[in-house]
Amino acid sequence: MGFSCGIVGLPNVGKSTLFNALTSSAAAAAANYPFCTIEPNIGQVPVPDPRLDDLAPLAGSARIVPTRIEIRDIAGLVKGASKGEGLGNRFLAAIREVDAILHLLRCFEDDDIAHVEGAVDPVRDAELIETELLLADIESLERQKEGLIKRARGRDKEAGIRLALLEKVLPAMAEGRPARRLDLAAGEHELLAGFHLLTAKPVLYVCNVEEASAAGGNALSRKVAEMAAREGAGCVVLAAGIEAELAELGAEERAEYLRELGLEEPGLNRLIREGYALLDLITFFTAGPKETRAWTVRRGATAPEAAGVIHSDFQRGFICVEVIPFEDYVACGGEQGAKERGRMRLEGRDYVIRDGDVCLFRFNV
Repeated sequence: MGFSCGIVGLPNVGKSTLFNALTSSAAAAAANYPFCTIEPNIGQVPVPDPRLDDLAPLAGSARIVPTRIEIRDIAGLVKGASKGEGLGNRFLAAIREVDAILHLLRCFEDDDIAHVEGAVDPVRDAELIETELLLADIESLERQKEGLIKRARGRDKEAGIRLALLEKVLPAMAEGRPARRLDLAAGEHELLAGFHLLTAKPVLYVCNVEEASAAGGNALSRKVAEMAAREGAGCVVLAAGIEAELAELGAEERAEYLRELGLEEPGLNRLIREGYALLDLITFFTAGPKETRAWTVRRGATAPEAAGVIHSDFQRGFICVEVIPFEDYVACGGEQGAKERGRMRLEGRDYVIRDGDVCLFRFNV
């Protein structure tokens, strides 16, 4: 699996409540005071995919295994975190370990829940945390610059290339532009990844609203949506309290509760799918009598790379892959029907896996 998202936000915005709902557990302590989460809690959550329910009966599978992404509940950041305020150094280190950021923003008023900044303003909160991450990145680049200068003087060609990029991006970031929104060439984006910058990570804004606004959002969440649109970022609206309640209900009770709220599905389903898309991931399947399973790869992965997700031996001894697109698998009534109608293809190691491919890998070790 190996793909992770970190839930980030100010204290008291609902991070632990959301994490508990996502993992259907009480692993994270949810309380009305800052820093109730000291170490980042980690859980794995299934990615909802209705295609599994279509494939499994056709393959005669005994069980269904969805693909998963890792969710980390990272304790609340505060102003000054880049300088170590409020356990900031530990929090920044936790963010550095994830692939993408789920930025949870409080979009509801409640006199019983204190706001660390004194008033509810999700756009200001987003900018505050972005500033702390940006300051931490600038400090990191300044430190890396010193070493690159020394190596470049010693005629280290790679160091010279990296130094030139650093000197290009540092002024822009000093003006307030996060790394993910810099105008760079394709090769430069790849090189920038080597600097391990916090603001280079993709961001999904998650608006935590009150129960009455769970279906359509509110004025505060709409402001966040406008900000996300300007940045080219994603935005999801949910009520963390509702999601926590839904996680404790059985299937029938959950469906009834959703109907009462006017919701088609839990907000967590949308959040997980958006987080999955945020990382530019796709799903391929394996299907047989034992199980129908979904697997995760980054978009653009080749057949041997996808085989390696299942087992390293599959990649090492890769011969070929038998591929049936999901739509053809269903339309033909399963693997045998797809073969009879010529819808199964034999692909080699240069084949790029597509979302929905049903695969059977051939290998020899």
